[in-house]
Amino acid sequence: MADEEQVRENLEFSEHIVHLSRVAKVVKGGRRFSFAALVVIGNGEGLVGYGLGKAQEVPEAIRKGGEQARKNLIRVPLAGTTIPHEVEGRVGAGHVVLLPASPGTGVIAGGGVRAVLMAAGVKDVLTKSFGTRNAHNVVRATIEALRQLMSPADARARRGLPVKEVTQ
Repeated sequence: MADEEQVRENLEFSEHIVHLSRVAKVVKGGRRFSFAALVVIGNGEGLVGYGLGKAQEVPEAIRKGGEQARKNLIRVPLAGTTIPHEVEGRVGAGHVVLLPASPGTGVIAGGGVRAVLMAAGVKDVLTKSFGTRNAHNVVRATIEALRQLMSPADARARRGLPVKEVTQ
């Protein structure tokens, strides 16, 4: 467990701020303002995570979001520059569909979906987001979809078929 934490600390991650908002707490004397930052991090080679940081100052909220994201890392199985198969994720009203694409297509996505896929290292993918524009739910739905991805070897093993090398 300690080795895994050291690996997470030593890796170079790119950090994307998906959403930054000023929030207010109403108290007897007026309003108290603070900031919330939704941060997505990834190493561009299949590791990606997201976190929500809250603080009185913007840089501190971003730092906390990055720390939270490092604790929520997942590994994404990639098939070359795209994803192995079609998948969809749902969180709340957020619904995201991810489709594999041929090389050279690029990342056809917007907002939070694009940030997550770019951080994960996916270079060719088609996406569609339904239901909500809420950045939190769209990012969580995208992560949920990526969690469902299986490599071809995992899919064959799950079905009880012999594992063969798949040529690209």
